[in-house]
Amino acid sequence: MDMSIIIPAYNEAGNLEALVSEVARTTAMLPVCEIIVVDDCSNDGSQGILAALQKEFPQLRLLQHAQRGGQSAALWTGALRARGELIVTLDGDGQNDPADIAALFNVYQERGGANGHTLVAGQRKRRHDSFVRRLSSRVANTARAAMLNDGVRDTGCSLKLFRRQDFVALPFFNHLHRFIPALMKARGAEILLIEVGHRPRLHGLSKYGLWDRLWVGIADLFGVRWLLSRLKPLTESTER
Repeated sequence: MDMSIIIPAYNEAGNLEALVSEVARTTAMLPVCEIIVVDDCSNDGSQGILAALQKEFPQLRLLQHAQRGGQSAALWTGALRARGELIVTLDGDGQNDPADIAALFNVYQERGGANGHTLVAGQRKRRHDSFVRRLSSRVANTARAAMLNDGVRDTGCSLKLFRRQDFVALPFFNHLHRFIPALMKARGAEILLIEVGHRPRLHGLSKYGLWDRLWVGIADLFGVRWLLSRLKPLTESTER
């Protein structure tokens, strides 16, 4: 079962070379068919860095947005163009540890069930973020868990593994990435959680602040709660 790794990135020029190299090295023994970086209209020279990296890493694919779409749009673009049956997502800032991808894959293989309709989500053990980011995420996660009952304490952790067909079957909307576990659970997927590492940002600036992570996220909750009441479990089918 081939796996596509999708990395959304906006103005992460200082992190991309080390991140792509580390992803390629730590997943060398896994069935990874491609590493997709979706550049969300960066203006810091990221495209040139990625083009040079493609010469060293032939499995690297670069997809570019003509205008900024945000993290959810970048994930969606990557998933629609992905060739693997499985998708792994992680941030482009280098704070997710690529070594944890193997742990996600092992859990999926061991506990993913007969049909593989499963999402394996990382949960950060210790966050290396500012106090404001940690506080806003904690409040938003508490509100989300209370309203959506998804059983996930850290949906903001981008390190996730799931079937491509399960993801593209979800309704697309802005900020979708914050609600993937809740939406997949509503479609009948099993949600498996594992603890993963988290590292300090070495280069560049965070693209999120208090308003992005807290107030916008809470506003989205009401729409997602309505959407969950309309979703039905995914029906598997075979052709004879």
